Amino acid sequence: MPESLKHKTIKGLFWSSVERFSVQGVSFLVMLVVARILSPADYGLVGMLTIFTAVAQCLIDSGFGNALIRKQDRTELDYNTVFYFNIVASVILYIILFAIAPLVAKFYNEPILKDLMRVDSIVLVINSLTAVQGADYTARLDFKTQARVSLIAAIVSGIAGIVLALNGFGVWTIVGQSIASAIISSILLWAFASWYPKLQFSWKSFREMFSYGSKLLISGLLNTIYNNIYPLVIGKVFSASTLGYYSRAAAYSQLPSSNITSIIQRVTFPVLSKIQDDDERLRDNYRKLLKMSAFIIFPLMCLLAGISKPLIIILIGTKWTYCFVLLIPICFTMMWYPIHAINLNLLQVKGRSDLFLKIEIVKKILGIIVLFISIPFGIVAMCYAGIASSILCLAINTYYTGKIINVGFLRQMKDLRGTLILSLIVFAVVFMVGNIINNNWLWAIGGTIVGMSIYIGLSTIFHFKELASTKELIKELKNRNSKTTTELTDENA
Repeated sequence: MPESLKHKTIKGLFWSSVERFSVQGVSFLVMLVVARILSPADYGLVGMLTIFTAVAQCLIDSGFGNALIRKQDRTELDYNTVFYFNIVASVILYIILFAIAPLVAKFYNEPILKDLMRVDSIVLVINSLTAVQGADYTARLDFKTQARVSLIAAIVSGIAGIVLALNGFGVWTIVGQSIASAIISSILLWAFASWYPKLQFSWKSFREMFSYGSKLLISGLLNTIYNNIYPLVIGKVFSASTLGYYSRAAAYSQLPSSNITSIIQRVTFPVLSKIQDDDERLRDNYRKLLKMSAFIIFPLMCLLAGISKPLIIILIGTKWTYCFVLLIPICFTMMWYPIHAINLNLLQVKGRSDLFLKIEIVKKILGIIVLFISIPFGIVAMCYAGIASSILCLAINTYYTGKIINVGFLRQMKDLRGTLILSLIVFAVVFMVGNIINNNWLWAIGGTIVGMSIYIGLSTIFHFKELASTKELIKELKNRNSKTTTELTDENA
């Protein structure tokens, strides 16, 4: 009997969660060791290159990954077409990045960036070799294999990173770790793959998928450039050290927000694609997804903002203390990230990549205007301006969502209002704990316990439906975990 949509979703969520959090857990532990050895400037130097490699990666994918996942009648020819396009595109873009490396180094006035960029960009070519395998696993909701691959790659590359850092490689530690991760992932994905390329290429298939993917490509480029324009501006206007502080703060904020959102997006896109023609069912599932995502992520981001100072001092030392000043506003910006992502996800599910593009253009123009207005006021003002920009962009994001399935900005804010209020209460309480307790460990641990107790307690008192839904999801995932443990035991018997 085929699996139900709900069972597939739960199974996908479980393994996607295993992958994301196990990998992030390993990466986090490695970062704690490496960050104590390296300087903020080391991280800042790598951060200066992010926009160039991210744009290149976006061009390599060109929206073909999502096109393959969404296409219900994908064929062997489709897979091969995308595979060879990715390889050719990656090689061309690597050559371009290799050539412009001296110009990038001159732009930032950091000579070492020439060699860093030329070596670091090799990752693009390596990743292109397994892009199709990744899309295939996602389309089949096979996150189990991806979890195994990602975890092994994180452990091996993490060990390599620690060894490099301890031996005085400095900024090259970060580059070496990235390359090691890409190589290990590529080898394992090929080893476990159920699909292997053949010498086939179809211009018809290319044009069909590109007609969908091209709009995602342009919007993806805009989004990538926008997301990395802060590091670009900070690296140019301020310093490598300042960018290092910002990049660490941004990385911390992404742990709960981007990671959980990525899990949800990754699983729900192929699942919702299966019900794309049933608007009523799609609307109900979409609203539930929004509310549950906010119920989980909003309090986590507010809690992180509240304990940011002691957390940073405890984890990576006093030399990184300035991070918390930037982390607080970044947390309040990033808490809206899942709502943005889910709204845009719906447009992709409905095949409206044209609207996706229009929205991205308007949003990014607005965001850049806000950014450049705030630059003269300093890095902290830039981060706080990001909060206003995020909310304004959300209003734009939800315009077409309201048109398509009648769930616009006001409807979404009404759905999320209760969760937002409770989360802000958590932040206020946790932050006040720090003014009472003059001890970093007690502030971090005590604030976390008090904050989450208040959140769960008030959610229970006011009968938040999302609490029951979250408990049900956790129960389903635990059942899945028990089943998985049994399966693995049987496999090893």
